[in-house]
Amino acid sequence: MKAFRLDELEAERAANEGAYLQFLRERNMSVGLYALNAGEHDPQKPHNQDEVYFVVSGRASITVGLETTQVGRGSVVYVPAGVAHKFHHISEDLRVLVVFSPPEA
Repeated sequence: MKAFRLDELEAERAANEGAYLQFLRERNMSVGLYALNAGEHDPQKPHNQDEVYFVVSGRASITVGLETTQVGRGSVVYVPAGVAHKFHHISEDLRVLVVFSPPEA
């Protein structure tokens, strides 16, 4: 078993001064913590993997392809591989668990 605490992951991510911290990588998936602060720009480009976002905290909009929705704590969003997507209008610091399948390259 592998177990993680979000507060420890957030501290590690912040210490590494990056928006993304991959903390689990297995044969069929990887998981990371993604952070964008209020007002920040999301620089993502489409990925070669399917991904699922689980919003841990914060508020924003996300556009996936041509669809846009509001997200907040507890929101879950699926993004198919190769589809353009971005968080925007981030009104509260956003913390998101990201699951990639297969694992992110």
